[in-house]
Amino acid sequence: MTGSPRRPPQSRWQASWRGMTPRDLGLLWAAIALLLDQGFKIFMLYGLGFAGLGPEAHIEVLPFFNLVMVWNPGVSYGLFPAHEAWGTSLLVTFQLGAVGGLTWWLWHTERAPLALGLGLVIGGALGNLVDRLVYGKVADFFHFFAAGYDWYVFNVADIAITIGVAALLYDALLRPEAGMDPGKQPSE
Repeated sequence: MTGSPRRPPQSRWQASWRGMTPRDLGLLWAAIALLLDQGFKIFMLYGLGFAGLGPEAHIEVLPFFNLVMVWNPGVSYGLFPAHEAWGTSLLVTFQLGAVGGLTWWLWHTERAPLALGLGLVIGGALGNLVDRLVYGKVADFFHFFAAGYDWYVFNVADIAITIGVAALLYDALLRPEAGMDPGKQPSE
C-alpha cells in the first residue's frame, strides 16, 4: 500500500452529512427550524390547550421563566403591529420578500456557516409566516424575567432567527476573507 494515510471508517450518516453542499445544509436547517417551530406551536396551542388561554394565564416553569400565550400582531418584539387586514397583508408581503431574498442568497452561497445561518433565519421566518397566514398573528410562548425586568415573549422561530443571525455575524466577521486588505484578491 502506498500513498495516503488510512482514515477511520465513517458511519453512513457522517459520510452523507459531509457530502452535503452548503445549500443542502441551509435547506436542511430551514426545514428543521420550520418543523420544530410548527410542531411546538401545535403542541402548545392544541395539546396543552394554550389556544384557549386568556392574556393573564401562565404556567410557572422556573422562578425566572413562564409559559404564556401571547398573540403578536407585529414582527419581532411586537414592532409594527398589524391590527387590520391590510397591515397583515403588508407584513406577509414583506416576509415573503425577505424569505425570497434570503433563499436566493442561500442558493448561491459556498460557505457552511453562512448557509446554516441563512437556513435558520429562513426556517424561522417561514414558521412565523405560517402563523400569520393561519391565525392572522404569531403565537409566542416563552417569557423570561428576573429582578423586576421582563424580556419579550418569543417562540421557537424567534430562537432560530436569533441563532441564524449569530451565524451570519460569525461568517461575516471570522471568515478568512474578512481580514484581508480590500484591494487584495483571495488568490493573491
